[in-house]
Amino acid sequence: MPKNFVETVIRRRPVHTGRAINFYVDEVRLPDGKPALREYVDHPGAVAVVPFLTPKLVVLVRQYRYPVGETTWEIPAGKLDARERPRPCVLRELREETGYTARRLRRLLTFWPAPAFSNERLHIYRADGLVSGPTSPDDDEFIEAKAVAFNTALAWIRSGKIRDAKTTIGLLACALENRNRG
Repeated sequence: MPKNFVETVIRRRPVHTGRAINFYVDEVRLPDGKPALREYVDHPGAVAVVPFLTPKLVVLVRQYRYPVGETTWEIPAGKLDARERPRPCVLRELREETGYTARRLRRLLTFWPAPAFSNERLHIYRADGLVSGPTSPDDDEFIEAKAVAFNTALAWIRSGKIRDAKTTIGLLACALENRNRG
């Protein structure tokens, strides 16, 4: 078995260039020298935020997600614009989707939601000291923001009412953080 796991690009073929994501099929050379194809999504990255109204109350958003054909409960989130840094993006998305601004914002973690077929990196933050204001969702977003008890949101993960990965990861990261504080 080779010690080097790196695959080398031989040829890159764009399949589709979209508004938000691009699709590619790359021919690569495997560590053992054999060729293979890699299909993947090129994504600019995204942010998400767990907004705490109080230590026991979080704000979630409810919206319809076309690919799964269901209305979901999620933490506020959005795609990074070209060359946009995560912190300004998370503040923008929080305000647009919930109307809140945050006095305190802290990065919790960054992860790859689906590294087998996408290069997307998702940055999750925690927001505290929320100040209420008007929402301003994108023209194609129909969102309802609602305050939910943090323990209820955790129970929704266990019951399957929350099935969104970023929301599950963000809420569980906060639960671990709370547990470690004692």
